Amino acid sequence: MKFAVLASLIGTAAAFAPASVSKSSTALNAEKSPAMPFLPYPENLKGYIGDDIGFDPLRISDYVPMDYLRESELKHGRVAMAAITGYIAVDLGIVVHPLGQGLTSATAHETLVEKGVMGNALVFIGLFEVVSWLAIAEMLQGSGRDAGDFGWGYQFLKGKSEAQINKLKYQEIMNGRLAMLAFSGAVTQSVLYDKGFPYF
Repeated sequence: MKFAVLASLIGTAAAFAPASVSKSSTALNAEKSPAMPFLPYPENLKGYIGDDIGFDPLRISDYVPMDYLRESELKHGRVAMAAITGYIAVDLGIVVHPLGQGLTSATAHETLVEKGVMGNALVFIGLFEVVSWLAIAEMLQGSGRDAGDFGWGYQFLKGKSEAQINKLKYQEIMNGRLAMLAFSGAVTQSVLYDKGFPYF
């Protein structure tokens, strides 16, 4: 009886002894994303401008080619930079088309669609999409073309070092991201509150 009690006490004490821990690499020890420190760093972002942020919480870069994602981000950012500039310009009274007189940015779309003006814009946007898709398809097949590079603006890069060029590319990405947020906010504010620039 004494032996059984002693054996059970030793057995329960062993349960509290420290276990040996191996140094195996797990997902918990993996490099973390600076943008989302509780998630692992998305490996496919390495080597791209802005990879120091590591923001890809849905891991889209695991399923879609990174060149295509960067092309899309640059295109949307460039369009948003032009859009927010145009949206504010119209609300400040700068009108390009004669049928736009007296319209705000929020009310211009519906009126100009009714008058048939927006069809022209649709044709030009469609042509640009066709041309840009050809360039994207070549890039995805390994042509060596950089994402977002349409051969324009090289004169602004003359005499600059690679670090300066990378900084300009980084600034374009960040400004594009800011413009996408700014445009969506400006449109929402101007429609909700029926106010022009500065939309509050």
